[in-house]
Amino acid sequence: MTERSAKLETTAEAYLALLKSRGIDWLFANAGTDFAPVIEGLVRGRKVGIPMPEAVAIAHETTAVAMAHGFYLVTGRPQAVMVHVNVGMANALMGIINASRDQVPMLFASGRTPLTEQGQLGSRDLPIHWGQEMFDQGSMLREFVKWDYELRDGVQIEPAIDRALSSAMSEPRGPAYLSLPREVLAEPWTGGPISPTPTLKPASMTYPDPAAIAEAAAILRGAKQPLIIVGGNDTSAFAALAPFVDKTAIPVIHFWPRRLALATGHPMHAGFDVAPRIANADAVLVLDVMVPWLPVRHKLAQGCRVIQIGPDPSFARVPFRSFPGDVVIRSNVGAALEQLGGALPAASAQRKKTITAELAAERQRRNAALDQPPSGLCTNAWVSRCIDRHKGDDAIVFAELGCDASAMTFMRADSYFGHPIAGGLGWGVPAALGAKLALPDRLVIACVGDGSYMFANPVACHQTAAALNLPILTIVFNNEVWNAVRKSTRAVYPKGHAAASNDMPLSSLAPSPAFEKVIEASGGLGLRVETPAELERALVDAIAAVRGGRQALLNVHCAIGM
Repeated sequence: MTERSAKLETTAEAYLALLKSRGIDWLFANAGTDFAPVIEGLVRGRKVGIPMPEAVAIAHETTAVAMAHGFYLVTGRPQAVMVHVNVGMANALMGIINASRDQVPMLFASGRTPLTEQGQLGSRDLPIHWGQEMFDQGSMLREFVKWDYELRDGVQIEPAIDRALSSAMSEPRGPAYLSLPREVLAEPWTGGPISPTPTLKPASMTYPDPAAIAEAAAILRGAKQPLIIVGGNDTSAFAALAPFVDKTAIPVIHFWPRRLALATGHPMHAGFDVAPRIANADAVLVLDVMVPWLPVRHKLAQGCRVIQIGPDPSFARVPFRSFPGDVVIRSNVGAALEQLGGALPAASAQRKKTITAELAAERQRRNAALDQPPSGLCTNAWVSRCIDRHKGDDAIVFAELGCDASAMTFMRADSYFGHPIAGGLGWGVPAALGAKLALPDRLVIACVGDGSYMFANPVACHQTAAALNLPILTIVFNNEVWNAVRKSTRAVYPKGHAAASNDMPLSSLAPSPAFEKVIEASGGLGLRVETPAELERALVDAIAAVRGGRQALLNVHCAIGM
């Protein structure tokens, strides 16, 4: 028996020791009455020297889940979240949906209302223990996790955690859920020594079928205007895509990207909008993208062939998705690109020269327009351009209905993260906090809309930033409107009554709160920006404050974008 396992007295202590043993350094927790054995175990563990994760109290469950989300994005290492029974799960559920659609692994745990009414340590002792019981607590989130289980006996804790982490880290990745009843956590530990290595490891990554690679290569060899669309979750794409397009000279478009697959300064980067190119493409290579274009707006050319590649290229957990796939390859994207690149000839020098010049001219025209300050209120593009001038190459930007990525430069794989395609608002600020916790020396910027900021539970976020010393810069793109609602209504009814109205129902966020005052309550720097002329100075001051160790927020009044 190891010294560490010899010191364990309860299931709760074994649970905490196992998390640390399996590489989890942080337990983001929002506690309730079910946490008593965990809290007791944390205190005793410190006293007797049991290695355990750093458990931190997070003031809201969505903040906790998004912090684990952001931590993983910049490290590739899953962390743990624990919340209070069904009511805590209800608050956390939106974050779990985001993590599921973003294929972000984490160990998500909750308490479970005590099973027994009396007779055991941890039995029910408050009225809420009856009111919070459910017939099937896991059903609340089962559709959005890869695995879920309720611990029945303390001896199950090691195989349960190893199975949860194996499921979470196997492709396609995602969260796993473990329910922990209070009596079981309080049980004396009888499980013996903890294995220093997991009993079950994640499944190996998938490799492409050679016959499918040959078929895809034949399509691309015969194409005159091929196109690559990226924006998905497979982090292996960034290292492999640049050499692939250097050889093949195929333009790359990031469409609604959650992660970067190609530096925006690469000669083959063709921007963030598929509309200018997709109609003329005769072959489209889709790299791990759930929604590579919008069929209601973007039409493929007659005879265009589509190749889809990814760990789950058909996105089997999405109820309905009908994007075509003439060749569908289940594979790690990096491995598939290496194989596909080897099966393709190098593009001619003339083709490379022509496409490089064409894309460079497009960027030059776009940048020239972006460098002109607006005459009225700030625009999202202008604010984004100003951020780009001051952020530096090492900055990490989390974008949630705020910045315009096409107005910015991102050269590193870990420099930009867009909001999950699930659209659960309130993700950007707490995800940025998780990234700052993981990489404290980097400048981390959360660019969010005013609605997204309010959904982020900002008081909880700024309190967490103060408590854990996580100085990030939050920039609120404040247009006083639910612009996604407004734009969607205009798109469905472009000549309708609502589009012609100056007061579209259910879309206004006026009067706007003084968001800059919210951060001040937690000791941060809050600045209000009314005009384009004020923006540069405010950005300089805010970034200086953050680099000096103080969280900061800019409340930037913006025009309503079309």
